[in-house]
Amino acid sequence: MPWHDGRVSEEQKKSENRARPTTDEFRAFVAEDWAPRPPGPSELSEAARYAAARREAVSAAFQGDRLVIPAGGLKVRSNDTDYVFRPHTAFVHLTGLGGDREPDAVLVLEPRDDGTHESILYFRPLAGRDTDEFFADARYGEFWVGARPTIEDVEIELGVTGRHIDEFSDAVVKDAGEVTVRLVRDADRDLTRELDTARTSEAVSATAEQDDLTEADDELAHFLSTLRLTKDEWEVEEMRKAVEATHHGFDAVIADLPEAVAKGRGERWVEGVFGLTARHEGNGVGYDSIAAAGDHATTLHWIKNTGELRDGDLILLDAGVEVDSLFTADITRTLPANGTFTDAQREVYDAVYAAQEAGLAAVKPGNKFSDVHAAAIKVIAEHLLAWGLLPEGVSVEDTLDKEHGQYHRRWMVHGTSHHLGLDVHDCALATREEYMDAELLPGMVLTVEPGLYFKADDLKAPERFRGIGVRIEDDVLVTADGHENLSAGMPRASADVEAWIREVQSR
Repeated sequence: MPWHDGRVSEEQKKSENRARPTTDEFRAFVAEDWAPRPPGPSELSEAARYAAARREAVSAAFQGDRLVIPAGGLKVRSNDTDYVFRPHTAFVHLTGLGGDREPDAVLVLEPRDDGTHESILYFRPLAGRDTDEFFADARYGEFWVGARPTIEDVEIELGVTGRHIDEFSDAVVKDAGEVTVRLVRDADRDLTRELDTARTSEAVSATAEQDDLTEADDELAHFLSTLRLTKDEWEVEEMRKAVEATHHGFDAVIADLPEAVAKGRGERWVEGVFGLTARHEGNGVGYDSIAAAGDHATTLHWIKNTGELRDGDLILLDAGVEVDSLFTADITRTLPANGTFTDAQREVYDAVYAAQEAGLAAVKPGNKFSDVHAAAIKVIAEHLLAWGLLPEGVSVEDTLDKEHGQYHRRWMVHGTSHHLGLDVHDCALATREEYMDAELLPGMVLTVEPGLYFKADDLKAPERFRGIGVRIEDDVLVTADGHENLSAGMPRASADVEAWIREVQSR
């Protein structure tokens, strides 16, 4: 990595060992003889057209308030390098910007007298080639990180008013003693701290209290989170793209299973092969992939992925491609490394498959979100009873009793479903009434993912099951008359999984 200025740790700020090409002669020289940049966007993007309708819904809910939705800023990974930027989900949803765009930007919905809002994007536009930023700013300069859009580019692409980020601080607190200013607090903590100070200062509002500000902000964050509970047609198509790319990633993993076994440290090999597809076909992975072989599959969030994959093991791969719009799939398949389930593995797998079938059947309008889990976990409990794993005298109904039972949770501790979209666990600020107890509606996208996990040191588990972990997860769209399994193209039944492995590895 080249030396640079601009993005440094506190210790490095004390150092003088960096080259600084700042002579007047150099400035003049570096600004000369550049070809014109390629033309920018010529029309409103498809994503922005749908984002405009979402902003209208937000505007109607908060008439007269100034709404501040930051993208968030760059975060130092180590020393003088940043993590790859990922804008805040609410910002993405209301602008249509995806990928790694636009660090430090802030969307402001500015109230108008007629009750509507003007959408203004404050951001750092492209700097001229005659500026120091162009060649010397390692964090933002075009020489270092590439060209950014101009204000005109943003206005054409997004259909909003574009302004330089330097204008934001004054604009956001003007007349704040008279206008309620609401902020998405967790998007940019530095901005939140500065805006809190401004909103509570005597110069702005003598009566504002921090608790009042936080409550107003929480109301905005909650609304923006629940706005994503149902997806529009464009969002559904982005989910289809994410699922298709994820299918390709699983195919790539299956094709390379023999290599993963032979190379050693096979969990990392599986993770890397899937990650290659995710970066090639999308923005990357939507979350840290779980590539859990053998007993590691009984650890629900095993993301270390440091283990061996051995002939005869199962590999539980829980992974999803995040496409460039930042919508992500979330799919799990449990695969026999050598292509064939053992009898014990198949017994556990088929029980989980039966539970998933019951959960999928419960996905339909009119049912509650919680009905999906209830249907799946009942089947899990029935299998545990048949295997003799529930305490003596405990029936399926007894263990499903939430106050005095729940014995089955030793082997299936997690929920069966969650909402899915821009976040892998989407709509997280919804209340229980809006989430678990809510009626399923067309346009909702959720996972159905029961599992069974028998840890190697679990003496209550049959010896033949110890060290076996199985989860099957699909991404499901609620439709007007039932549901559509978006990931139905990826085989699920045990015999079909074996056929899938044979077919892919024979190509």
